[in-house]
Amino acid sequence: MLIKIAWRNVWRNGLRSGVVIASIATGIWAGLFVISVSSGLNEQRTKDALDSYLSHVQIHTPKFVEDNNVEYRIENLDEVINALDNNSNVKAYAERVVLSGMVSSSAGGFGTRITGIDPEHEKNVSTMHEKVVDGAYFEGIKRNPIFIGKKLADKLKVELRKKVVLTFQKDNGDLVTGAFRVVGIYKTANSKADEMNIFVQASDINRLLDGSAGFHEVAVITKDLTMVDTTAGSLRAALPNLSVRSWKQVSPDLGYADEMMMQMLYIIIMIILLALSFGIVNTMLMAVLERKRELGMLMSVGMNKTKVFFMIVVETVFISLVGGPIGVLLGFLTVSYFGSAGIDLSVVGKGLEEFGISTMIYPNLQPKFYIDVTIMVIVAAIISSIYPARKALQLKPAEAVRAI
Repeated sequence: MLIKIAWRNVWRNGLRSGVVIASIATGIWAGLFVISVSSGLNEQRTKDALDSYLSHVQIHTPKFVEDNNVEYRIENLDEVINALDNNSNVKAYAERVVLSGMVSSSAGGFGTRITGIDPEHEKNVSTMHEKVVDGAYFEGIKRNPIFIGKKLADKLKVELRKKVVLTFQKDNGDLVTGAFRVVGIYKTANSKADEMNIFVQASDINRLLDGSAGFHEVAVITKDLTMVDTTAGSLRAALPNLSVRSWKQVSPDLGYADEMMMQMLYIIIMIILLALSFGIVNTMLMAVLERKRELGMLMSVGMNKTKVFFMIVVETVFISLVGGPIGVLLGFLTVSYFGSAGIDLSVVGKGLEEFGISTMIYPNLQPKFYIDVTIMVIVAAIISSIYPARKALQLKPAEAVRAI
């Protein structure tokens, strides 16, 4: 009976209750959409980095991780390949020569990270071959082709088939220079990385190193992103003399952002619920003060304070239970639609590229988050009902009955 009375009380002033329900639904919907976009931005940034140059797991010698010196190549590469072939979580891998050097043209010279690759193997661990905006991916030029980013090409003022000169050190410290011809120009979501990374064939770079053939890095892709830590751990045990690092260890900023994102999402929705709580408190307090005479009469005829308190709490929870699920449902439908269609942010594309974020964003939220938000709404409603309910308990029946 008490629950029925509480439900009817909610709709005694339909306009007021409707406004509160609409504000709760709108606030939760907007909050879910905003945090889904934030989650999508972070997820897209991480995906672009992993697909472009980072990979899921990287293997080096410990000294190379400390110094990045050309002489610290991976010894016993056959042992590494055997460990990778026998690991069921490994989807693909590719060997790389990694050097620090300078690339120059008639327009000037710039520091760069030179990555020597086997173009066919590299296709299995990165999507660089899909990022071509001019030319081709190591096709059309047989001797010393080079694949560079668009931003770097603009700085060097070079076009397709134009020559650039690479300068780097040999094992003994002597400088080596080599002329390379631009075979293709690529563009990723990260303009900073495009400016710093160039790709050449490993065979060409090793030839300039006087036949000191070898690789400094093995990039590994796992079958699923959730397997990265497990795979890195098993490879670390199989290759105790090498440094095996997951992408979170190679790029701590990306790993930290990924770990902090969920905490930030909960903080944002808590702030939104806190703001909505003030509206709920105000509405329920008005309802209590408007019904002073009614509440006084109920207490006069025998309704104890516990039931009065419970009735106000149930009324508040009912309002939230109507508004909350509507907001969650609207949020789910909006996130599902834009998660498939995407949001085109090309208007601010240049700014996003500075942070390594793609212009096409796909909002995303884990299903668990919707459940957690629903629970948080109910908890917020109960907390918001305490002050109006306590205010009702402070009413004196004799005075309340005579209230106008």
